[in-house]
Order: sequence, then C-alpha cells, then structure tokens
Amino acid sequence: MTKMIMVSVKPYDQKYFEQANQKFNLSIDYSPIHLTEETAHLFQGYSAICIFVNDIANEKVLNILKNNGIKLIALRCAGFNNIDLECAKKLGITVCRVPEYSPQAVAEHTVGLILTLSRKYHKAYNRVKEDNFALDGLLGFNLYQKTVGIIGTGKIGLATIKILIGFGCKVVCYDPSPNPVVNEIGAEYLPLDQVFQQADILSLHCPLTPQTHQLINTESIQKMKKGVCLINTSRGGLIDTQAIIAALKQKHVGYLGLDVYEQEADLFFEDLSDQIIEDDIFQRLLTFPNVLVTGHQGFFTQEALQCIAETSLTNIQKFEAQQAIPAEFICS
Repeated sequence: MTKMIMVSVKPYDQKYFEQANQKFNLSIDYSPIHLTEETAHLFQGYSAICIFVNDIANEKVLNILKNNGIKLIALRCAGFNNIDLECAKKLGITVCRVPEYSPQAVAEHTVGLILTLSRKYHKAYNRVKEDNFALDGLLGFNLYQKTVGIIGTGKIGLATIKILIGFGCKVVCYDPSPNPVVNEIGAEYLPLDQVFQQADILSLHCPLTPQTHQLINTESIQKMKKGVCLINTSRGGLIDTQAIIAALKQKHVGYLGLDVYEQEADLFFEDLSDQIIEDDIFQRLLTFPNVLVTGHQGFFTQEALQCIAETSLTNIQKFEAQQAIPAEFICS
C-alpha cells in the first residue's frame, strides 16, 4: 500500500484531505515542514510525497527522495516550476499535479484586486471604522470600457476574461497557444507588444518558465501606458520586482496588485506578525499607497480546496493501483 507524506501542511489542508480521504482510505501522514535540501532526508518510509508551491524539489532534493524510496511526487497545485522535471524523469519519479481546481477562484480574486485598487475598499473600510466618512483620497475609476490585457489564456485567464467582459471591458490577449473560445466570447488576440501598449489594466495568467521569467521588466514596462494597473495572481517570478519599484516611483505604474511575489517562499503562508521581516524589497513595496498585496490566497476557497484534495488523492490512488494517471495531470 502506498504510504504518503504531505508536507507544508496547514490545518485547512489537513481538514480537506482528511474529508476527501474518507472515500479513498489512503495512508497519509501530515507534516508542517517544508521540503528543502535540509529537510528532504526526514521523509523516509514513504513511496509518495505531496508538496505545495513553495516546496523545493531540485536535483539534490530529488536524489535524496529517490534514496528514501519516493516514487511519486503529487503537487497539490497547478504550477510545477519548483521541480526539476528532467531530473525526476531520469530518476524514475512520477510527478503529477492539479491543473484545474477552481479557475473561478483565482479569476474572482484577480478582479477583486482590480476593484480594491480602483475603489480603495480597504482604505474606506478603515476610515469608516474610525467614523471618518470623507471621500477625499478615495476617487477611483470605472472598469466599464477600459482595455484589459490578459497574458495567458488558459482556464484561469479565460475565466478572468469572462468576468471582465461582463463589466463592459475591452479585452485584448496574448498567448503563444491561442484558445479559439477567447474570440468567441468577445476578446481578441494581439502581439505581446500591442497588448502592453493598449492595456489600461494588465493581468498575468501564465506559468513561470524560462521564457516568461521576469516577463515584466524595465523594457516591457516602458511599452505600457503611463498609470497602468498591473495585476499578478500567477507566479511571482513573472515580475522583476526592482523594475516595478522603479516604475512605481516614476509613476509609470499607477496601481499594482500582487497575490504572488518572487521571494514569497520565506514569507507567505506564515504568521510573521511578531517578527522583523528582513526582505527590504518586499517591505519597500508595501510603502506605496497604490500597491495591494495578498499572501497567495487567490486559490483559497472551499470549492478549490475540495477539488485539490480529491484530484490529488485520485492521482495517488491510480498510481497505487498501477493505473495510468491521465496525461493532463502529469507534469512533463
């Protein structure tokens, strides 16, 4: 019987996996420890390990896991940029993921960031709590008839497009693999530079690959409209944070909404409220009044957590039964 260790576990993870496991009856142990080069040796006696977005599975870690008897790595997320897939293949370790859990969850969070930045809900909430009902400083902008650029038109990008079209936005998109549904619902594809040039609001929904690493940089920002609203709910490495800080200081970027961050592994998913955060770049970001950061919670809905648990356990059960895991769930 496959015995699995689930790492980087929070109470909500364990709750939903235990609920889902009632119909799978798999052997699962839970650990709050992150998978790193320093901790990989701890996970012995297991044939499968379930990891999350900020766990590290590089060549050194994979070799340790292989020696420990790990045959399957199950990602409970869509992205797999934290795994050396070539090394895993050489070692004979199967890697699977959850390519779709709730595209609507991330799409709705994306639009929530846009609306909060525009209408300043977070500032208004704090003012009213202090009996301050003045409107000065809360002036926003309509989404209606704004041009929104979507980079990446997979399931999350498509869900975001549908919501924005409902707001009356003009949506222009870029994806090296166009989806015909995009045109059918009223959006259009353009070359990447034209998306940069036309967008009042730019939202990133692409995976982190060598080709997309720091896609948003000094050069690409200069192609954007002055005052552009930039949103990233995908992966932190898509943005050159230093370039964004410079653009914020120059007022070229007018609004910035982030649910992810380049160096988030040292910060996100933890309560650091009683500690001094040593990441000066992140702290600098938080000083801007037109920047909104959430801690990688775009996926965090009841529906998404249920789907993540059920899909992950289905993949593991198929592996245990020596059945083929569907190709869309295999990382390659």
